[in-house]
Amino acid sequence: MKVIYFLVAILALASSIVSAYDPSPLQDFCVATNETNGVYVNGKFCKHPNLTIPEDFFRHVEPGSTVNQLGLGLSPVNVAQLPGLNTLGVSMSRIDYAPKGLNPPHTHPRGTEMLMVMEGTLFVGFVSSNQDNNRLFSKVLNKGDVFVFPIGLIHFQYNVGKGNAVAITAFSSQNAGVIGISSAVFLSTPPIPSEILAKGFQVGQNVIDEFR
Repeated sequence: MKVIYFLVAILALASSIVSAYDPSPLQDFCVATNETNGVYVNGKFCKHPNLTIPEDFFRHVEPGSTVNQLGLGLSPVNVAQLPGLNTLGVSMSRIDYAPKGLNPPHTHPRGTEMLMVMEGTLFVGFVSSNQDNNRLFSKVLNKGDVFVFPIGLIHFQYNVGKGNAVAITAFSSQNAGVIGISSAVFLSTPPIPSEILAKGFQVGQNVIDEFR
């Protein structure tokens, strides 16, 4: 009887894990297309399999420009850039950092992120949820180091080296999504009332107006 209970528990855990991520495909591939005469799967219409070509599964990635306020160049490779990813439940990106370049606090609502440093030195971290007292888990990473940011948690990366840095990230979703914390709070459309933000941050409304 104990064996049966154990098997039931394992099956329940497995089903909960599966349901937390992109659905598993039931065919070899389902290449996304803008045409509307295909099958609609995972938010995309799919090409007829007989029309699929090797280029549907290929993309060349160039370094992103870091000439901006953040010193950050992001080159995403998700289902929007690589149609062959549709239904496969994975994606990635290349991130370039100028010295002092920052990928500011943000979350990915639909995927866990794994980051590997290819060049340079990064200070990275994520903050746990309220139930875990919002603990900061941080680490200085060098070339070859890997760090994981759990799904949905706020995280960041900052180039603390003297030169440029490059990282490759992988996601457990074909489109993990991104929510920039400052943009979502201060630049929403329509805007969140200043009174609410002022009370939430325990500051004057003039401070909120300055942030905006």
